[in-house]
Amino acid sequence: MSNVEYFEYRTESQIFYEDVLENHFEAALSIAEALIRKAKLDENGCLVTNTSGPRKVRFLGYQDRSYRYLYYVLNFKTPHAGRVVRHRCSNRRCINPKHLVEGTHAENLQDEYDLQANGVDFPLLLRA
Repeated sequence: MSNVEYFEYRTESQIFYEDVLENHFEAALSIAEALIRKAKLDENGCLVTNTSGPRKVRFLGYQDRSYRYLYYVLNFKTPHAGRVVRHRCSNRRCINPKHLVEGTHAENLQDEYDLQANGVDFPLLLRA
């Protein structure tokens, strides 16, 4: 039997979300709910922020894009290496939890190619 120790690399983001979910979930959830309340619903079902790009949120000294923050807090998940939060609607200002899914960078690029080729099928998106 060997006493081999394994090193597991964790990103700053993983460490932050683990701490938030374990020790500060109620406060994080109230910020997430406030972000959703402040967003405006557009004709495509997107909850858009009043910013020109993805809105940022700061919590416990850590800053992240609001759609990532919402995804991880509302789904009680931590980010994993090689995974990203994708927008099914292809609107980076959108923070609608129904439009956010986790995937790989390759899937995110495929989303972009599909958008350029076909556009977004908003009626299908609204049924989700």
